[in-house]
Amino acid sequence: MYDSLLGGRDNFPADRAACGELLKHVPSMTELALNNRQFLRRVVHTLAADYGIRQFIDHGSGLPTQDNVHEIAQRVDPASRIVYVDNDPSVRAMGSVLLESNERTAVLQADMRDTAEIFESDPVRRLIDLDEPVAALFVSVLHCIPDSSRPGELIAKVADRLPSGSMMVVCQLVSDSSEIRDFVTGFMDEQTQGHWGRVRERADVAAFCAPLELVEPGLTEVSAWRPVHDDVPAQLTWEWEEYGGVGFVRR
Repeated sequence: MYDSLLGGRDNFPADRAACGELLKHVPSMTELALNNRQFLRRVVHTLAADYGIRQFIDHGSGLPTQDNVHEIAQRVDPASRIVYVDNDPSVRAMGSVLLESNERTAVLQADMRDTAEIFESDPVRRLIDLDEPVAALFVSVLHCIPDSSRPGELIAKVADRLPSGSMMVVCQLVSDSSEIRDFVTGFMDEQTQGHWGRVRERADVAAFCAPLELVEPGLTEVSAWRPVHDDVPAQLTWEWEEYGGVGFVRR
């Protein structure tokens, strides 16, 4: 669905139909997806260019689409190393083909909630030096995790694994409207056959970020996170938004 909203080619009629139904209720969905991708581009470039991060673990990365983390980071420094994590076998299959010639990038098929498995996996052991700073990304994925899986504890567990100087990126879908939260949550739970979490509130995201020392501008709607040009499409309505921030792991 995300690829469809971005105008990509790696999607199916069912994805496009689901997007069409959601757009009836959340008409800013396309702009939100585009803003989120621009946020990913800005934040990875900032982490690499301004904070010197050369190692990235992208949790819940999804199918490869337009301007992936390794492409952004390796434009700053070709030696940057990236591990993509997703539980979908099609992500691993497609990613492995696309990244076959990039020895500094790997795709790990794993549940992003299984921190121990991820950090003890061969790709992470091979590419990630835990004596040097790492950026752990949770970009637009925490709403896929139900409350029963305790997403706040997941962020804390990953933070505990990261070395000094590491940073994390955390954002997810939020809404002030209980009606929107309930509709989107129910719709996506049905579409994914129970493999979804929920649209949350800003206070939930703030709680998730407790292990982080946030950098400017703190927690915000993602199009307002250090915008650098005018090509980010404005949301036409604000029934929901992608909300989050970036911070150093507290030590």
